[in-house]
Amino acid sequence: MATIRKVSDLDVAGKRVFVRVDFNVPQDEKGAVTDDTRIRAALPTIRNLVERGARVILGSHLGRPKGKTPSLSLLPVAARLAELLAPQVKEVKLCDEVVGDGSRKVVSDLRDGEIALLENLRWEPGEEKNDEALSKALASLAEVYVNDAFGTAHRAHCSTVGMVKHFAPGKRGAGFLMLREVEFLSRLIHNVERPYVVVIGGAKVSDKINVLTNLASVADAVLIGGAMANTFLAAQGKNLGKSKLEADKLHVAKQFMERCARDSVDVVLPTDLIVAPSIDALDGRVVDVDAVPLDQMALDIGPATAREFASHIHDAKTVFWNGPLGLFEKKPFAAGTFAIARAMAESSGTTVVGGGDSVAAITEAGVEAKVSHVSTGGGASLEFVEGQTLPGIAALYEPESE
Repeated sequence: MATIRKVSDLDVAGKRVFVRVDFNVPQDEKGAVTDDTRIRAALPTIRNLVERGARVILGSHLGRPKGKTPSLSLLPVAARLAELLAPQVKEVKLCDEVVGDGSRKVVSDLRDGEIALLENLRWEPGEEKNDEALSKALASLAEVYVNDAFGTAHRAHCSTVGMVKHFAPGKRGAGFLMLREVEFLSRLIHNVERPYVVVIGGAKVSDKINVLTNLASVADAVLIGGAMANTFLAAQGKNLGKSKLEADKLHVAKQFMERCARDSVDVVLPTDLIVAPSIDALDGRVVDVDAVPLDQMALDIGPATAREFASHIHDAKTVFWNGPLGLFEKKPFAAGTFAIARAMAESSGTTVVGGGDSVAAITEAGVEAKVSHVSTGGGASLEFVEGQTLPGIAALYEPESE
C-alpha cells in the first residue's frame, strides 16, 4: 500500500531540506505583506525542521511574474518570515535567484538550523512548464524534499512534481500543513460523519458543477446560494429580474436537481433574497423568490434563507462551505455570508471552509479559530473534493515497504 511520509519521520539532522511552501501572499503598493496567513501556516513545519538541525531551503512563487520581476521579489516575505521566527532563527537568507552559482553558494554555506529562501520560483519560466533541467537543478540543492504547499498541489510544476522524483524513497514527504489539509478534506469524501451538509455559493454553476456533483453523491443536503443560486431558481421557472445567471446552464441545474431528488439528497435553495437596482446600491430590500421586481437584481440571500441554512448547519455532523452567499464585499449584501460564517463557528460538528472568498468571510467575521479547518488552497481544495488526483500529492506517495 502506498503511503506519504510525515516530515517528522524524515531524517533531516545536518541535511539540506528543500521545502515547497506557499508564500503567495497579498502585498500593498510598496510590497509590504498585508496578510501573512499563509506564512504563519507553514511555521510548524519550518520550526520542526530547524529544531531538528535541518538546513532549510524554502521555495515559493509569488504572483504571476513575467521573468525576473523586481516588484514580485520575495524580499518582503523573507523579512516577514524572519520576524515570525525570531528569536528562534536570527535571519532568513534570501537568494537573489532561483538556481545558479549564487543560490548554490548561499545554500552550501547553510549551517544546521539555518534558513535560505530562494527567489520567486516563477522567475524561472521552466517552473510552470515542469522543465526537467530546472527540476534537476532544484533537486541538486537538497538531500531531502518536503511539500507543505497544499495551495499549489493541483499544479504539476517543477517544485511540486518534477524535482520530487529525484529524491529516493525515504527522502521525501509532506509537511504538517499538507497533512492537515489532506486529513480534513478526506473527511468530506470518505467515511463521512452524518448528517453531512454542503454549502456552495459563488457566481457560476459552470465553475462549481463538478464539485456539486461529486459532493452530492455523499452529502445529505446541499445548500446553494450566491449568484449561482439564481441559475437554479431560474431552472425552477422563477423570474429573477435583472439578476446575474447563466441561461445556458439551466439544463445543467435542472439535471442536478433531478438527480438529487432520485438519490434523496435535499437541495435547499433561497426562499427570499436581498435585491437592489445595481451592485452599487447603498442598500437592498427583502423579497420573496417569487416576487423579484423586473428592475431589481438578487445580491444576497434573505434573512429567512439565512436562518434555514443555519438550521441545517446546526444539525450537521460534517459541514463543507465554499463560496460567498452574496456580494459580501459590499456591506449592504454581506449579511447572508456572515450569518453562515457564524453558523459554521457555532456548529458542534466538523466544519471545513475552502476557497478564498469564504476564507476571507470567516476571517472578517472573526470566527476563523472556531472552525475545524480553514483550507489554504482554493483551487486545490475544490479539485480534491471533486475527487481529482492532485499531482503535488501523488508525487509524494511511495511503496510502504520502501
